[in-house]
Amino acid sequence: MRYGYAGTILRIDLDSGAIQKQPLPEALADKFIGGRGFVAKTLFDELLPDIQPFDPENRFIMATGPLSGHLLPASGKTHFGAKSPANGGYADSNMGGHFGPQLKYAGYDMLILTGRASAPSLIVIEDASVQIRSAEAYWGQGAIVAETQLKRDLGDDYQILTIGPAGEKLVRYACISHDFGRQAGRTGIGAVLGSKLVKAIAIKGTGSLPVHDVEAAYRAGKEAYAKVTQKPGFKEWVPEGTAGITDFINEVGVFPTRNFQSSYSEHHKAINGKAILKELKITDKGCYGCPTPCGKYGHAKTKSGEAFVEGPEFETIALFGGNCLLPTISDVAYANYLCDELGVDTISAGVVISWAIECYEKGILGREEIGREIAFGELETVEYLLAKIAAREGIGHLLAEGVKAAAEKTGQGSDRFAIHVKGLEWSGYECRNSPSMMLAYMTADIGAHHARAWVVGHDLAGSWSDVNEMIASAGEGPRELPEAVVKPECADYVIESQHVRPLFDALGICRLQFMELGFEPENYEKLFHCITGQKRTWEELLAVSERIWTLTRAISLKEVPGFGRAWDFPPERFSTEPITSGPNKGRLLSREKLERLLDWYYRARGWDAEGRPTRETYARMGLADEAHVLSAMGLCRPEAG
Repeated sequence: MRYGYAGTILRIDLDSGAIQKQPLPEALADKFIGGRGFVAKTLFDELLPDIQPFDPENRFIMATGPLSGHLLPASGKTHFGAKSPANGGYADSNMGGHFGPQLKYAGYDMLILTGRASAPSLIVIEDASVQIRSAEAYWGQGAIVAETQLKRDLGDDYQILTIGPAGEKLVRYACISHDFGRQAGRTGIGAVLGSKLVKAIAIKGTGSLPVHDVEAAYRAGKEAYAKVTQKPGFKEWVPEGTAGITDFINEVGVFPTRNFQSSYSEHHKAINGKAILKELKITDKGCYGCPTPCGKYGHAKTKSGEAFVEGPEFETIALFGGNCLLPTISDVAYANYLCDELGVDTISAGVVISWAIECYEKGILGREEIGREIAFGELETVEYLLAKIAAREGIGHLLAEGVKAAAEKTGQGSDRFAIHVKGLEWSGYECRNSPSMMLAYMTADIGAHHARAWVVGHDLAGSWSDVNEMIASAGEGPRELPEAVVKPECADYVIESQHVRPLFDALGICRLQFMELGFEPENYEKLFHCITGQKRTWEELLAVSERIWTLTRAISLKEVPGFGRAWDFPPERFSTEPITSGPNKGRLLSREKLERLLDWYYRARGWDAEGRPTRETYARMGLADEAHVLSAMGLCRPEAG
């Protein structure tokens, strides 16, 4: 028995219907903790050479962590992984809600799906019982409609994952939905489930979890809840959730607008957190065990229709309210609802749609290709394109491939403003004025995603106001960021954050209490010890996170031909086109400075000039066996250089 874990890996072969239950290996838990670590190790070991993301041989993995499902603040995280539909390399996504704890209560730390079902299927798990049933009755339904129907058919005590029509049609940024508003949104993980003809997974668990010291864990958990709710930012943060940062991000000029042409929106007060409170909000909505519910459940009324929806959170506001210029919070919330029902990631959808609109404005895509006029600021445009994308009809077939592939096929210079890294669309921060955050996006292992490292604050702290004055004094026209801002320490900030934030994905607990409220690291050391019986310092836990980060890079090197430095650059817009408006008007971050940022980052990580960890680095990370595999493929050099 291993404290904190359910102790079993559940494997389902959809080709044969075979169900296998394996003991959780001690070494896997020791070296990779759980969640994201389990996903990465399994993908490295089990992905077959030359398979494509939608091949039956791809793995679909969901995993929990040792803190998932225990009576601790926000311990409801579930992690998902597969070969990436976005780029063919490493992909993962995580989700809150209540599914992960139920998976553990049913007796499983990890579920692995292989093969492809012969017809639309539903997986139903109730403790030791695992069944594959027909999902014909639900196929074609929206994700929310399907979850509602499944709750009626199976019982309200089941926790359910669903995909929408976009996942069924293999849209490369399709998401998985749960709990009527929680999504595993990034990297197209929902399309992988759709490729296996699995519409939904329903689970009910009634078991318990082994705990090293139950009384100490109870005291520590109760103490943790009290500490979190007493943090200075608690009362200010909870009412608006993540949407509460909208004004700040806009005021400092990091808010993406008009497909990242600008970093400032004139209408931000119509789409911010206070607008949610005024126009939408009915109640707060939280995940398992959460004392700080970031979900805002509300009622949106627009000329296109009305909907009840969880959200929008900041990223959706940024990509639909800013990037697509939707004028009101109700419009943004309705777009959020459409994405949830169709089963697409709001971040990627907002980027893809804004790219299409800019292409239309520039005459690169015409009315004949699109099927109608489209424009920034129109909910009708968003509604039309989302429907086309989810059905893969007309222009939607192109846009369903993601912005990188769509731009490559379209040509005519449209790749210059196709905003992505590694094929994953950029989330809600414009970074020509924020070199550390730019580097965080460039080096994020799955592609451009803020959740891997959020370091905007480093660039905006300290002497930043003095730097702004220095840049402003340069006059009109393109204004390069000065050397005082683009410095080696940017790499240090990013690497530190890339170890801290993903650690929570391995532990199976939400990071918001730590990141937004300052819940101290020693609390996690204590909780980890009470639950698992293992005494690991914060630094020792971070070392595991660094090992996982190194392994996810190795997966993309192994799976994507030619993967390396060239994949880490953003589109040319950021280095050749000045910001068009707002406090950072005219700012640029040149290609030369981007090259320098990567050099500093690779050197600090112990990677070579092409972004490949060296043999010594793998050995230091405890990944000597993985290094041997990569060396045989010619992907691992003895030393950096």
